[in-house]
Amino acid sequence: MLYQFHELNRTFLNPLIQWAEASAKLFTNPVSPLAHTPFAQRIAAGYELMYRLGKDYEKPEFGIKTVPVEGKSVGVYEEIAEQKPFCRLIHFKKDLSDKKFANLKQPTVLLVAPLSGHHSTLLRDTVRALLSEHDVYITDWTDARMVPVSEGSFHLHDYIYYVQDFIRRLGPDLHVISVCQPTVPVLAAISLMATANDPKLPKTMTMMGGPIDPRKSPTEVNDLATKRPFSWFETKVIYSVPPNYPGFGRKVYPGFLQHAGFIAMNPGRHAQSHWDFYMHLRQGDNESAEAHRNFYDEYNAVLDMPAEYYLETIKTVFQEFRLPLGTWEVEGKLVRPQDIKNVALLTIEGELDDISGSGQTEAAQDLCSGIPKSRKQHYVAEKCGHYGIFSGRRWREIICPKIGEFIRTHS
Repeated sequence: MLYQFHELNRTFLNPLIQWAEASAKLFTNPVSPLAHTPFAQRIAAGYELMYRLGKDYEKPEFGIKTVPVEGKSVGVYEEIAEQKPFCRLIHFKKDLSDKKFANLKQPTVLLVAPLSGHHSTLLRDTVRALLSEHDVYITDWTDARMVPVSEGSFHLHDYIYYVQDFIRRLGPDLHVISVCQPTVPVLAAISLMATANDPKLPKTMTMMGGPIDPRKSPTEVNDLATKRPFSWFETKVIYSVPPNYPGFGRKVYPGFLQHAGFIAMNPGRHAQSHWDFYMHLRQGDNESAEAHRNFYDEYNAVLDMPAEYYLETIKTVFQEFRLPLGTWEVEGKLVRPQDIKNVALLTIEGELDDISGSGQTEAAQDLCSGIPKSRKQHYVAEKCGHYGIFSGRRWREIICPKIGEFIRTHS
C-alpha cells in the first residue's frame, strides 16, 4: 500500500505545488505588480523553494547538441541503435560530413550506465567529455513502472545478457566503460564471453567506482545490505506498481524509496544546499540558483527497478560476495574473470568515494589474473568523491583524458 499512498499524497499535494509555482512567478515577473512590492524577492524565494521541494521530477534530457571535434563544433543527435523492453541503446551520432573529417576514425565506446535509482542522464557530463574523441553509445535503462507486466521479468542475468548483446552488436573494435553498479554485471558479461571464446570480446574495459568486492572498505551503502537479512528487503522495500502506470502490477523497488535513501545518507548536506538556494534567490544570485536547479533536476529524478533484479543484486553482490569468492553462476555457467586474457583493464576509484570504498573496484585487478600486467592499470583520483570520478572538472580535465589515452594505447 505504500506506493498507492505515495501516489495519493502526490495527487493531494499537486494543487499546492502548482500554486507555489504560480506564486513564485507572480512575485518575480516584471509585469506583475506583486513583483514591485516590498520583500517580493524574499517571498518569491520561499515559494520557489516550496515548489521545488514538492514537485515531481521527470527524466531529464541529455541535451547534448554540439561537441568540439578537432577544434570544430559539430552537431550531435541521438538515435536509438537498439530497443529492448527494459533498455534502449542510444547512439550519440555526430555530424562529421565536413571534408576535414574524411579520414577521421574514432574508437567506439559502450558506456554502461547504472541501473540503481537514477536515469542514465546522470552520465551526461561523462558522455559529453567522451564524445570529442570517441563514438559513444550508452545504455538507457527504462523505468520499470513503464514496462507492462506482459514483457516479463528482468533478472540480474538479463542485465548481463543485455550487455553481451550490445557488445556483440558493436564489437569487436569496442571499448566498454562501466560506472558504479554495472561494473559487476559487465565484468560477469565479459568473463562469460571470454570463457566461451567469443570473437566479439571488446578491446578494453574501464571500471569506475563499482562494488567488485564490497568487503573492502565497506561504506554506509554496503553496511545497509549486510546488516539487514535478505527477508527484510523482500518484505519491506518491494511494492506493486499502481494502476496509473503502464507497469501496473509489476513488483518493483520504487524510485521514491531509493531517493529517500540517497537523502538519508547526507541529510545535513541537502538541507544546507536548499537553504543556500533560498539565500541565493533572495540575494539575486541567479547563477548559483541555476546550478542548484540543474543538480537537483537530475538528482531528484529517479526510476523504479524490477524487484527480481534488485533483490538478486542485493544477495549476489552485497551479501554473498559471489564475484570475488568465485561462486557466482549465471544460469549454470560459472563467472571466471581469470579467463579474460585479451581485454585490457583500467580500474578507477575516487579517493573520497563514500559509495564504493577504497579497493572495491581495484579488486578486479586480482580477479582478472589472466590479463598481463602490461595491459592493466589502476588509478585513484585524488580529492574525488563518487560523482566526481565521472562528472565535473576533475573528470573532464584529468580522468577522461586518462581513459582516452588508455583506449588509444590498447586499440
